[in-house]
Amino acid sequence: MMYILVILRRIIIFFILTLLTQIGGVVYLLNIFLYKYYSKASSCFKQFTFKLLGFVTLYFLISIFIVPHAAKQFGRVSLPIFAGDHIKPLNIITCLLNRHYVNATLKASLNDVAKQINMQYPNTVINYLDANFPFMDGFPLFPHLSHNDGKKLDISFHYLDAGTKQSTNDCPSFFGYGICEEPTGREENTSGICAGSGYWQYSFIRSITPQGNKHNFIFDGKKTKFTVNAFCENAKISKVFIEPHLKKRLKLMDNKVRFHGCQAVRHDDHIHVEVN
Repeated sequence: MMYILVILRRIIIFFILTLLTQIGGVVYLLNIFLYKYYSKASSCFKQFTFKLLGFVTLYFLISIFIVPHAAKQFGRVSLPIFAGDHIKPLNIITCLLNRHYVNATLKASLNDVAKQINMQYPNTVINYLDANFPFMDGFPLFPHLSHNDGKKLDISFHYLDAGTKQSTNDCPSFFGYGICEEPTGREENTSGICAGSGYWQYSFIRSITPQGNKHNFIFDGKKTKFTVNAFCENAKISKVFIEPHLKKRLKLMDNKVRFHGCQAVRHDDHIHVEVN
């Protein structure tokens, strides 16, 4: 019975790590195999400690030295981990979970847009959020519906510091999602419409995200509009998703700017861009 429980526990851990990081499950199994060669610990606590340290070490070594090279065989490249070319992850956890891979076309388009923005607004950083996993088209990037082929990327809005009224490269949400630029009373309330149609997930992230930091930021509509238009002007970009009330408020006229549908989640906290 105990053996069956151990196997079941390992299967669950494998699937959770695979769901979150794509490679974590494989690294977990590899670490189980290698553990007997690098540890002779006797107590349960020491065994757990060595296994955890072994997994973390192996995971990071593979993520840093193997995954980026192997990803190229699947047409994927990693986005900058630090603020190179005015592009960086809003949260380093995105990279630690290997969720920062795109195809070469999307990365080139992102670099072009970053340069264009900095010609107009010097020292502006594009904070990217979730992109794609490094391997295999069709492998889901939970909880996204479409980030599974290297062609999709979420980026944060631009903001002003509420105290200084100056531009900032920080964001109110530590992971980029869930703190929304809500519709005013006169604007179309898409989140309410979707919720009323039974799409409970549409505002779910908003409902579980702490809102305490929102008052420290002011949505920079002018710079966000410039960024969206810069993506639209890029020939390789095929679609840009943003909430309908923001499309109207910012007067975004390009046909590439579209509504993503109630089956997704709200996009008044970030911008979604993709290539063909």
